Amino acid sequence: MPERTHAPPAPAARPAVPLAERAEAALREAGPALLAYAAVRLTGLLVLAVPAAATGRDVLGLLSRRWDAVWYTRVAEHGYGFEIATPDGVHSSLAFFPLLPALERVLGALTPFDAPVAGLLTGWLASLAAAWGIYAIGAGLRGPATGVVLAALWGAYPTGFVQSMAYTETLFTAFAAWSLYAVLTGRWPAAGALAVLAGLTRPTAAALVAAVVVPAGVVLLRAWRDGAPPAALFRAHRPVLLGMLLAPLGWLSYLLFVAVREHDPFGYFAVQAAWGNGFDGGRALAGFVLDTLRSSVLAGLALCAALALVVWLLRLCVRQRQPLPLLVYSFAVVAVSLAGSGYFGSRPRLIMPAFPLLLPVAVVVARQRPARAALVCAVAAVASGVYGAASLLGPGPP
Repeated sequence: MPERTHAPPAPAARPAVPLAERAEAALREAGPALLAYAAVRLTGLLVLAVPAAATGRDVLGLLSRRWDAVWYTRVAEHGYGFEIATPDGVHSSLAFFPLLPALERVLGALTPFDAPVAGLLTGWLASLAAAWGIYAIGAGLRGPATGVVLAALWGAYPTGFVQSMAYTETLFTAFAAWSLYAVLTGRWPAAGALAVLAGLTRPTAAALVAAVVVPAGVVLLRAWRDGAPPAALFRAHRPVLLGMLLAPLGWLSYLLFVAVREHDPFGYFAVQAAWGNGFDGGRALAGFVLDTLRSSVLAGLALCAALALVVWLLRLCVRQRQPLPLLVYSFAVVAVSLAGSGYFGSRPRLIMPAFPLLLPVAVVVARQRPARAALVCAVAAVASGVYGAASLLGPGPP
């Protein structure tokens, strides 16, 4: 199939097809990508299960009852208000966005599962939805083979083990992928609505809001430059305006909730500051790199190589002429993830939702013979699994 470099086309008018039939056809089309993604993640879980069993560790506990997952469970079970006083400051549960705990609470009420397991199931289902959306974008831009490889490579991301945890990354990526797909196919209200849900999931949603608002602004600016009067412009582009206005509402609503609760218009940022998180334009990152180089030249060089790889992938995305929404999203996710202070061990996890970074690699792998492409994905899955097992069995959070 010839490669395509343009955005997925907007759906043409066609005879009405029952929703069930359309869903079945879409699932059948995405089936290979979902199977490939599931195989990658199962590989990671199997690689984890062996050392976990050897050391008497509970795999489900490792995935659902550690680190941030515990905070989401507390919010699901008791609501906001929990705080822990530490030598560095007061750590508040208000740092954690509300949608995952809400889903844990609902699923726990409808099933016999407790909140941690409900969070784990939510994450697993969301990971499949994310893989589906990632496939849809890759297939629309470069063909089905690239879509399948892109979904598999995202599952084999170095911190891909987080996709199997009761964390918010998969839920956020699912909303982000389908919101970006909606932008690429001209479904602006859907893009805005999905951005609202993403904005209730993670603070990284600011990047997705930009990926919806900036392209929408470009559409309106072009129409204005073409001489369209304001009234006619607004009438003709109502869906674009609606998506643009909806996109930031989820993110802003949670910031407003925290502001009211804390009696501080910048309450959320104060909460994050108490956790040691803040935006400093990259000064903390530069200091972390220098400190790492001083303590271990080898570790420092490895860190520099990882950062250089991210920059190189961003450059490849530009050279590949990815659509504007994907470029804005990837650059914004990387900027939000790297240009702040806080715990730097989590930065690879924070960058993980920027799946378009993997599109240039997916294109190259998809051009190979199927057996060779499968081997590349399998090696990546095992390597990701080994890294994940070392991380989950270690002391520090991802």
